[in-house]
Amino acid sequence: MKIGIDKIGFYSPEYFLDMADLATARNADVNKYTIGLGQDRMAMPPITQDTITMAANAAVGILSEEDLEAIDLVILGTESGTDQSKAGATAIHHLLGINPYARAIEMKQACYAATAGIQLAKGHIALNPTKKALIIASDISKYGLNSGGEPTQGAGAVAILIAANPRIMSLDNDAAYFTDDILDFWRPNYSDYAFVDGQYSNEQYQRFFEATFNRYMENTGRTLDDFSALTFHIPYTKLGLKSLRMVADIDTRPDLFENFNYATYYNRTVGNIYTGSLYLSLISLLEKGSLAAGSRIGLFSYGSGAVGEFFSGVLEDGYKDQLVSDHQTMIDARKRLSIHAYEVMYNVSLIKDGSHQILDTTHETSPFYLKEIKHHKRIYNK
Repeated sequence: MKIGIDKIGFYSPEYFLDMADLATARNADVNKYTIGLGQDRMAMPPITQDTITMAANAAVGILSEEDLEAIDLVILGTESGTDQSKAGATAIHHLLGINPYARAIEMKQACYAATAGIQLAKGHIALNPTKKALIIASDISKYGLNSGGEPTQGAGAVAILIAANPRIMSLDNDAAYFTDDILDFWRPNYSDYAFVDGQYSNEQYQRFFEATFNRYMENTGRTLDDFSALTFHIPYTKLGLKSLRMVADIDTRPDLFENFNYATYYNRTVGNIYTGSLYLSLISLLEKGSLAAGSRIGLFSYGSGAVGEFFSGVLEDGYKDQLVSDHQTMIDARKRLSIHAYEVMYNVSLIKDGSHQILDTTHETSPFYLKEIKHHKRIYNK
């Protein structure tokens, strides 16, 4: 029985900051951002969008009434959750109107959590082939104004429907994974921003890619020739390109590099969305590329701290017909922020003392958004 991705979609907040504007404001060479990092724009969420609303906004565009009834597992992968106890998946389940006889959980392992959710969902569908599982990766990446990580921020969510006999991509059952206890990127409970050892984290990312890629090849007997494209977790585009160069040469496999460019189209303009970055790259490849049905795609997932996984999938006949058609329209409709407007939006925060806070939602155009904080509870528009 084939199990894999039946539907996939993403949501990006309606505001963005251009890297050229950020470079000017920070007295930096714009090429440092656009070429050195490989980023052109980054999405910026207003205070009315959080992990839960972005997740629901990503999912609502791909789910039918039949899906809402068939889904009996909802998993939110995030490292910017809204509660230390209650899973954001329960709020998402409610906002979307999914049938009540379902499991709903939140998973955390830095940027790897959504991949863990997908693998868990595959096992669930194997035991319950008439059911479906909704996996959502949703995050807001913030490092602080004027920080070294500022140009690698972003926000967004990717929703993935896992089912038997999938119409987009069947997932292979021979993943290779690797874990090591390292401190390359972490965020203690007392800090609003993550701590990161940038160079060390880049080195570990590539170490984990090499370890999982090689083990996958050893276990499966496959070679690079078996792949039409490789996709990567993309905290910034250049890191994925460096990793591709570790295993492929542009002179002998120019197609892999061409498909990498297709696979990072949305990442360059949305920015780092942590758990969703790999799957935003996959959407880019499927929408902007021209791979034939039957093509095998390799996927590398990495979550600092750290867990890495290399796995693969095969595109199904007619997969293009199952893709969401309005992602580009959503991206094109976003509003460009001035540096002043960006910094003002960045510094707006939710109350932390439990008092009543009513948010200005007059500019909201998304189906779901945060309306107020009342009695320590987040109240959402449904």
